[in-house]
Order: sequence, then structure tokens, then C-alpha cells
Amino acid sequence: MTREFTGWHMLGLMVGGFGIIIAVNLTLAWNAIATFPGVEARNSYEVSQRFQADRAAQNALRWDVSADIADGVLTVAIFDHMGAPLQVEVTRAVLGQATNVNMDTVPDFTWTGAAYTAPVTMTEGYWNLRLELLAPDGTKFRRRFPITAK
Repeated sequence: MTREFTGWHMLGLMVGGFGIIIAVNLTLAWNAIATFPGVEARNSYEVSQRFQADRAAQNALRWDVSADIADGVLTVAIFDHMGAPLQVEVTRAVLGQATNVNMDTVPDFTWTGAAYTAPVTMTEGYWNLRLELLAPDGTKFRRRFPITAK
């Protein structure tokens, strides 16, 4: 004995199907908002007022700074305008994924005589190293380095 497919059955299928879609979308939206605050600076107006002066001071240092990852070791090399390695104060370093602040870590750098190195654990994907250095004259050097972990 088969039951007749009625309008109520169709209504139930439509409400159930769209209910699942809406529930999944709300869950994904909630997780996106909860894991990525989207904030680079607390007060963007103040940052914008200092940007040009800070950039000019950093460029005046004439440093060549690079960051790379190989075999679980993060290497940051800093060279002066003559190509000599520089040992400066690392005041802030945060390694994290661009879209998830929950995985942010602070590398424990060691000076090797030619560069700073730190052991890191990274999953495959795109990462950012947000680095702040302090020059001997007090100039703050800030950069964000994109790093691809394979």
C-alpha cells in the first residue's frame, strides 16, 4: 500500500531542505566572524596620519629584510645597505594565518651571526609574519611578510 504524495509532504521537504541550507550558512557565517576579527589597527585614522613619516624613516634605514621557511625553521635575514648582516632588537614578531588568529604564534628567534632563526610548526598554506624591529637610533621597522608553507 502506497501513500499519496500531497502538498503537505512537498511543504515538509521544502521547509526541511531550505532549513538545512540556512542552518549551514548561519554556522559558516558565525565561524567566519568568530575566528577573524578583521582588525589591523584599532584606530585607523591615527595610523594613517603617521604612515608617510614612518615609511620615510624605515626607508631611510636602507635595510634589506627577508623572511623564509625551510624544514620547519623560520629565517629572518636583515642586511644593511652595504650587504652586511645586522643584529637588531626584535620587539614584536607574530606568525599566523591571514584568516585565523587562533593559530598565531610568537617565534622564539635566535641570532646565528648572520640571521635570526626560530623553529616553527606550520600547516600547509599561506601565512604572514608580522615583524617589528628596533634600529639602534630608535626607528621602528615594521613589515608583514607573506610566507607559503609546503
